[in-house]
Amino acid sequence: MSSASNLALDGGLAEGRDPASSTPTAAAPISRVPPVALGLLGLQHVLVMYAGAVAVPLIVGRALKLPPEQVAMLVSADLFAGGLATLVQSWGLPGIGIRMPVMMGVTFAAVTPMVAMGTNPEIGLTGIYGAVMAAGLFAFLVAPLVGRLLPLFPPVVTGTIILVIGISLMRVGVNWAAGGVGNPNYGALIYLGIAAFVLCLILAITRYTTGFINSASVLIGIVVGTVLAALLGLVDASHVATAAWFDIVRPFAFGFPTFDLVSIVTLCIVMIVVMIESTGMFLALAEICADPVDEQRLTRGLRGDGLGTLIGGLFNTFPYTSFSQNVGLVGVTGVRTRYVAVIGGVIMLGLGLIPKLAALVEAVPQCVLGGAGLVMFGMVGATGARILGSVDFAKNRNNLFIVAVSVGFGMIPLVAPTFFKQMPHALHPLLESGILLCAISAVVLNLFFNGLTSSTDPREAAKVQAVSSGH
Repeated sequence: MSSASNLALDGGLAEGRDPASSTPTAAAPISRVPPVALGLLGLQHVLVMYAGAVAVPLIVGRALKLPPEQVAMLVSADLFAGGLATLVQSWGLPGIGIRMPVMMGVTFAAVTPMVAMGTNPEIGLTGIYGAVMAAGLFAFLVAPLVGRLLPLFPPVVTGTIILVIGISLMRVGVNWAAGGVGNPNYGALIYLGIAAFVLCLILAITRYTTGFINSASVLIGIVVGTVLAALLGLVDASHVATAAWFDIVRPFAFGFPTFDLVSIVTLCIVMIVVMIESTGMFLALAEICADPVDEQRLTRGLRGDGLGTLIGGLFNTFPYTSFSQNVGLVGVTGVRTRYVAVIGGVIMLGLGLIPKLAALVEAVPQCVLGGAGLVMFGMVGATGARILGSVDFAKNRNNLFIVAVSVGFGMIPLVAPTFFKQMPHALHPLLESGILLCAISAVVLNLFFNGLTSSTDPREAAKVQAVSSGH
């Protein structure tokens, strides 16, 4: 068996038991990833998510017209808290954490309401953090209720949702490849050329290598692409020299949180969206890792989202969720051990405490990430298509309608961002998530056409899907 196969087969559990239970959560590991390889694979996960991880504090900080040093503080706090949240999900605590290769970052679903809160002088940043902490506690408490909804997600539903997740992410990858949204030279040939080079390099490494080199194809593509971009004058590393070597992330750096009822209710609604999206991410990861998720494990994962968000409010940052681009990376590399995410979480902690390292990682151009993103995000969509391949469309034509209509709903925010412009503003956090619209449509239509009989045993259904996919 090749080392690549060994990496892929490692379920990451010695691990095979939840700290709070003697029940195995997955198959015992077959091999161990060497420490150096594990560190590089963890770095690969951080590089893939970095741009998205720091985007929200940058957007919120600039929208609130904070001075540059406070915006930098938000970024460091985001990385530090994201590292803690990642460790909670991947390493796990008693009764908390999905214990899979999950990387956590700030959700974009909360940006609009948080900017509205922050620009209100009666609420401000302290009001945002109070609402974030309350919403995290809310998510933690209602996680068991959401976990009981797993029977509503048979293969026709999960496959459709995961397909839409992948398609939605492609917009991010395409924009990265063109230089990033807001770039005055968006779509320049030099950006497209570098993205194409990185894409071709990743595909060549995947085709012609084995073992660790094969598993680290995305990391190698990003590093070589960054070197090429630097030679072409596209890497600005000037801020690396001025960044501090060490800085402590302090709780309540902007003052003790305040609590506004309307703001709390708004972010609690956002957390419901986040938990439904996380459910889709966890099920996608379960398919890729051939490691089924049952109700109890899903509840632990959703509690991880809640605790991560609570940690975010404590350390001056925002609501956290599992990053779907990293789910795609697991599919590309075939490395399924949760310890790559554990190492990734430790690296994020370091980036939060060492601003100079964070500035170095930030110097990676978006066009380089775009070439890698096209591969990774496409893998998420391909996973959804593979799941749908196990659905019976011949004998049950109703499944065709479930997929067709749900994909259509999921595409609305993607192809027509102002489609729901005339709807009440309070509903925008719900209506602007294509993944949520797809999930609601798929669940409701499946109940309408098939009832609950299509998902009497979600865990067994996931096992059957894993076997049928050749894992």
